[in-house]
Amino acid sequence: MATLTKSAAADPLPITLDDVRAAHARIAASIVRTPTLISRTLGQLTGATVYLKFENLQFTAAYKERGALNKLLQMDDAARTRGVIAASAGNHAQGLAYHGARLGIPVTIVMPRTTPNVKVSQTQGHGATVILHGENVDDSLAHARELASERGLTIVHPFNDEQVIAGQGTVALEMLAAAPDIDTMIIPIGGGGLISGCATVAKAQGNIEVIGVEAELYPSMYNRIKGTSLPCHGDTLAEGIAVKEPGSITSGIVTQLVDDIVLVSERSLEQAVSLLLQIEKTVVEGAGAAGLAALFAYPDRFAGKTVGIVLCGGNIDTRLLANVLLRDLARSGRLARLRIKLQDRPGALYNVARIFDQEQVNIIEVYHQRVFSTLPAKGLITDIECETRDAAHLARLMAALEAEGYDASPVELA
Repeated sequence: MATLTKSAAADPLPITLDDVRAAHARIAASIVRTPTLISRTLGQLTGATVYLKFENLQFTAAYKERGALNKLLQMDDAARTRGVIAASAGNHAQGLAYHGARLGIPVTIVMPRTTPNVKVSQTQGHGATVILHGENVDDSLAHARELASERGLTIVHPFNDEQVIAGQGTVALEMLAAAPDIDTMIIPIGGGGLISGCATVAKAQGNIEVIGVEAELYPSMYNRIKGTSLPCHGDTLAEGIAVKEPGSITSGIVTQLVDDIVLVSERSLEQAVSLLLQIEKTVVEGAGAAGLAALFAYPDRFAGKTVGIVLCGGNIDTRLLANVLLRDLARSGRLARLRIKLQDRPGALYNVARIFDQEQVNIIEVYHQRVFSTLPAKGLITDIECETRDAAHLARLMAALEAEGYDASPVELA
């Protein structure tokens, strides 16, 4: 795996370890010092020593509060009175709105018209004025800049701002203080604010390897740094890092300080969200699970390392979370849908159910299909959703059905 090429004559970095330390002193009383905990189970599964930083436990369930608050606290009284504006459809909006309301600073958030109602209402619930404009965040940002110019508002960019980056770097400051033996940090990348701040700390405090993670569908920083032109589009579970254009400031920091960037698939993200809920009993969004997804996707890359992973956010729609968990159960063989061909006669379904009972498999749903089928008129297809202990248990059920002469096949999950 190719690592990033460093420039021999690098430009001075826009932020330093002292900037991050000053940011931490500024914001510490108003943010949650989230725990950094070792995960012995994840360590056993991956061959690494794994520390998790639970930024999903912030009040707004994401690290974004840190950078937003650091920016707000450095504004003069006149700028505070006029207020701030930002373009965001997610965690930055909520973090800025929450701390703006707490400090008495008017906050306006421009969101795309496609933003889910729950995110709009959550942002409004923190006291912000929400304006819906455009089809994407780029459209919203252009409108936010127009309004900022017209009304004298201060733009708080979600990642391309030195004060915001310094605030995000406080995540690494706390993490390394709690677990100084960490030698590798795996950090999600969207626009690059979090990894820029964390890499500044990691490289200043020791020879710590910093690896960035992006979703395969949105490899924007990967393209910028490695000179590739992979497409950036699609519906990703990690919408919090689904950024088409990384920041100019953050790109420069990543070029100098980040050792490598890896890409993870949607399936890896789903697996990581599910594992964190099952093993650590913690809810994360897709972006928050990206670091763990990379750990599982590239096991040889991190074997034997002492790895720090930032669970950067926990704002995931409950229905989406339910779908992720059910899909994971299906892929592991604990939930299955079997398609069985039967003769349309009394007792046919009973005889099949008897085999399920014999193998101690729980039937959840049964679907009969007589019309839309290529079978003869006296035949039918039955789909049975069932719950098993594991893939081996499912295989025993399939063998029992075959032994009784049934044509049964699993309905595969894409």
